[in-house]
Amino acid sequence: MEMPEFQVIGRPTTKLDAADKAAGRAVYLDDLRRPGMLHARVLRSPHAHARIVAVDTARARALPGVKAVITARDLPGRNIGFGLDNPPLKGEKVCSVGDEVAAVAAVDEDTAAAACSLIEVVYEELPAVFGPEEAMRPGAPVVHPEKPDNVSLHYHFAAGEVERALETSHAVVEGRFQLPFVTPCCLETHGVIAEFDLQGNLTVWSTTQVPFLYQKELADALGLPGSRIRVVKATIGGGFGSKLELYPFEVAVAELARRTGRPVKMVHTREEEFAASRPRTPMVIDMRTGADREGRLTVRTATCYMDNGAYNSWGAINPLVGMQTVTSLYRVPCVRYDAFVVYTNNPYSGAMRGYGNPQATFAVESQMDMLAFELGLDPLRLRLLNANRPGEVTHQKMRITTCGLAGCLEKAAAAAELPAVREEGKLYGVGLAGYLHVGGGARVYRSDGCGAQVKIDDLGKVTLVTGATEIGQGSETVLAQIVAETLGVPLSMVRVVNTDTDLTPWDVGTHASRTTFIAGNAALAAARRAKGKLLALAAEQLAVSPEELEITGGRVRVRGREGPGVPYDRVVRAAHFRTGGAVIQAAAYYDPPTERQDENYAGNISAAYSFGAQAAVVAVDPATGRVEVLKVVSVHDAGRILNPLAARGQVEGGVSMGLGYALTERLVVEQGRVLNPGFLDYRLMTTADMPPVEAVFLEEADPQGPFGAKGLGEPPAVPTAAAVANAVYRACGVRVFELPVTPERLLAAIRARGTSGGLRQATTM
Repeated sequence: MEMPEFQVIGRPTTKLDAADKAAGRAVYLDDLRRPGMLHARVLRSPHAHARIVAVDTARARALPGVKAVITARDLPGRNIGFGLDNPPLKGEKVCSVGDEVAAVAAVDEDTAAAACSLIEVVYEELPAVFGPEEAMRPGAPVVHPEKPDNVSLHYHFAAGEVERALETSHAVVEGRFQLPFVTPCCLETHGVIAEFDLQGNLTVWSTTQVPFLYQKELADALGLPGSRIRVVKATIGGGFGSKLELYPFEVAVAELARRTGRPVKMVHTREEEFAASRPRTPMVIDMRTGADREGRLTVRTATCYMDNGAYNSWGAINPLVGMQTVTSLYRVPCVRYDAFVVYTNNPYSGAMRGYGNPQATFAVESQMDMLAFELGLDPLRLRLLNANRPGEVTHQKMRITTCGLAGCLEKAAAAAELPAVREEGKLYGVGLAGYLHVGGGARVYRSDGCGAQVKIDDLGKVTLVTGATEIGQGSETVLAQIVAETLGVPLSMVRVVNTDTDLTPWDVGTHASRTTFIAGNAALAAARRAKGKLLALAAEQLAVSPEELEITGGRVRVRGREGPGVPYDRVVRAAHFRTGGAVIQAAAYYDPPTERQDENYAGNISAAYSFGAQAAVVAVDPATGRVEVLKVVSVHDAGRILNPLAARGQVEGGVSMGLGYALTERLVVEQGRVLNPGFLDYRLMTTADMPPVEAVFLEEADPQGPFGAKGLGEPPAVPTAAAVANAVYRACGVRVFELPVTPERLLAAIRARGTSGGLRQATTM
């Protein structure tokens, strides 16, 4: 589609909050204080699985400065989490290390911590289980009695004659892929402040990504009407999915506030954040992929064993996204997918950027390369032969509209070249991987909608009130750009309000790369209605029809007529003096034309789908096993790019997260305990580790998206690990099936390969 010229859209724009953050003036939750505020700490279980025999809080209650101590019997509401299997405070037994047993409110943090140490708990240890396949075996320890086989959920989807396709394929590759615990590492840890007023209304200052869902779940957990709860957000220092849900400690803090009649605050320590926030779901994936002699895919099967941990959270629906990649990335006539969500006594997994897709894409794209080499084909050619095309409907009834997968693959491969000068003794390779991800929301909840209100006052200030939550991704800026472009006013005149459930319209929350598309369409519709009202006023004042008018540069003009026009704020002021209307206001609500998938996992879950590809250039030192990534090319079909500066930031941040997944990051969990709960031992990529990242955008406007945009938040992190693994294979002939690709792990594989027949460097692509 031809790209028209815009005044605001498509121009590199600094985030609206950049100056405050750079100057240290942004106010995060930990900066907030309330008069008379108390501090809370939680007593956590040291055991992975144990029965609670007795809890004695007498010594803690007697400590000077302690204002309240609560245990499970003090909480009147219901369990929390997906499936309601997680008591906010555990009263009968604990199922993971770190489970919340009691909570204390005191005059300061040190006193609260000291009081926790005085609580005496008698435990009876129970047998525990720490792996999904182990947990599924007969006779394994049972985590929850209502699920005696430890399988919380089983996802199954099949299409086509799978067994026949496996038998008749010219080539079939298979492998077992193992994906580890990793954690989001938000710079801001989780926190909450809870305060009741004298009428029994609760205000909560929270770091949540989903304030309206959080409001309802908190109400249920406390046994309160939702109408009595107000959720206010301070600046949020990152989420990546880990702040999608209500945490047990937040329920405890709210109950402490109710009992003391004073505000109560708790913020995770860094160690708590590592041990008690939600990591990316570990998985074991057994996959087979087949093709005919020419390279056309014939079949793909996947069986996934997912370590759910001790309780269900948002991570329990990760398989929905992984399923879409297995069944729908590339055209595969026959597919079968089984995912077992298995209870263990490990930390429980949640949502994290990509939401099950990085795991599935690692397996799918590794096997695309495996299949290419089995058939003697170029990996790019194999992918192009099978690439998705516009207008297709997948096995799961997902309707693909715009689709630039083939173009993304070609551009990524063309831009990733081996270095002209190579260090002696090192082996070099280029790896390619594609992806598919929801780009127009995801109807997991019953609604996927968002509301917006636009107000224009007589001084020219435009205020967008939106339900969408800013978590550092730059959504406020993009939404302001949409409003400014639609109204024809300078971006500097637009303010965004999104911090308070008492003021903002409803939104399902920030996840699924949905905010630009869903909240953007709501803001666009509200701005168009406000513009219509503004032009109607101007038409009356100028004695012309509204259709004859336009707004550019903040001035209302008659099309084709010479002259400076009338400033838009003067139009509003004139209406104020003549009609008594001091402001123009308009509201809209956008819920995309999508479907919740049915019991067979069929349905068009998103209004658009984003596609893309990454190519990684690596150097492997066969003497040490060290992998150095020299360059990553990241190409995206995300529709029209509304803010190129922010889009490049999303790509660079996503690639950094993907490289950490590929090479360095692993939350070490042994016997249910996190052994590296800090940045010293949890190996994040740093600026010194990062290679050059080339971000490329196809910019084919999607007809459903605001100004043609599709989602981009999660995709840059999805294919990186697969691209790196494929590059490592092309460099040294060793296929990586387990992440991260540490020097020790790769060196062992290189030595094993050398013993069995020597290294070889792949030559294709």
